[in-house]
Amino acid sequence: MKYTGNVIKYGDNVDTDVIIPARYLNTSDHSELASHCMEDLDKTFVSRVQKGDIITAGWNFGCGSSREHAPIAIKASGISLVIAKSFARIFYRNAINIGLAIVECPEAADALSEGDRVEADLDNGIIRDLTTGQEFRTAPFPEFVQKIIENGGLIQSIANGVIK
Repeated sequence: MKYTGNVIKYGDNVDTDVIIPARYLNTSDHSELASHCMEDLDKTFVSRVQKGDIITAGWNFGCGSSREHAPIAIKASGISLVIAKSFARIFYRNAINIGLAIVECPEAADALSEGDRVEADLDNGIIRDLTTGQEFRTAPFPEFVQKIIENGGLIQSIANGVIK
């Protein structure tokens, strides 16, 4: 699994209420959720995010409510990968369940800057900052997680017979 995109950077404790504000939880339409992604934290996010972009963040990304709307909004906005120092555990599981690639790599989260071009090879656990030439190591995804993400999430993986 390889991802290439430009960095959109946030800090610590980005909670699900700013990823997708509660006032939009009355819809399950992915494009509608994406149109409001990060709006209470970053009014420019939806106008500048490009398909394949990568979010980097600090500690405890996705804390707060355990709503799966948050990773859905991020994925539907075009973000291909989230690299953070750490994730709230329920967000981590929700992200994998809906097929959003996420990885913990504190060194990369610290070093990557807004706008940097990044390539992440998660099969081999390598993150490269193509802008600066820096390289970071992280644990590769386990094979079963790779399959879930490649198939678009847990439910789709079960429906396709990939996971039983």
